[in-house]
Amino acid sequence: MRIAFFFLLCSLTAGVCLAQRPAQPPMSDIHYTPKKLGYKLVWKDEFKGNKLNPKKWAPRGIGQRAIAYVSEDAIKVEDGYLKLYALKKGDSLLGSAVGTQGLFMSKYGYYECRAQLQKSPGVWAAFWIQSTEISKGEDPAQYGAEIDIFEFFKKLGTDIVSHNVHWAYGPNQQTTRGMQSYLKGVSEGFHTFAVEWTPEKYIFYIDGYKFYEVTQGISHIEEYMILSMEYPSRMEEIKHTVFPDVFIVDYVKVYQKKEN
Repeated sequence: MRIAFFFLLCSLTAGVCLAQRPAQPPMSDIHYTPKKLGYKLVWKDEFKGNKLNPKKWAPRGIGQRAIAYVSEDAIKVEDGYLKLYALKKGDSLLGSAVGTQGLFMSKYGYYECRAQLQKSPGVWAAFWIQSTEISKGEDPAQYGAEIDIFEFFKKLGTDIVSHNVHWAYGPNQQTTRGMQSYLKGVSEGFHTFAVEWTPEKYIFYIDGYKFYEVTQGISHIEEYMILSMEYPSRMEEIKHTVFPDVFIVDYVKVYQKKEN
């Protein structure tokens, strides 16, 4: 059954599966929650008010990134949401990113956001965890990893969300390769995206359903969270992007167990 599903998704995504893992449905019908898994809430932001909470987030990486410029002008908090925009102002392209570096650093736990994804291909929404030490060495246990909880590349399909883990930034960079999850309707409305990070593995979830378990590249150091609206490195890749586009985040929550 799953093999047939893989062939179907490969045909629908016009060869994308040759470069990345085939998209797969949930591993089972079991629905998980942090509470059922034994976690307790330790940190949250529900984006009340009309600006970022400076005790929790800061704009990240202001300046040139790929073909765009990361700008505070593309970051808004309103109506109970964080809105990260992709904007076109004249000849300028603006992207957006916020992070918890130096404000909230942690290791292990259940990291979750509830969000609505962008509408266009070309740009993409992302929720990830990053290490400050990742370029200093090749052992992820010591130097950490980039944990891509999700990225939404609409060119792969409207119902496909990607996950990944990278470590050892530099000439010997390592990766798990793109892991792709298929969930019908994920590009419409709000959904939850999460990773459970333990000393042994990463487990990726969408709407409480488990899609992947990974035992490679396990970080054992504290890291920080990032929410971002990303751009590619080539202009031709945004020829179908409709501006403005926006990644809307309802909340971010972090859960941990006592021993963490």
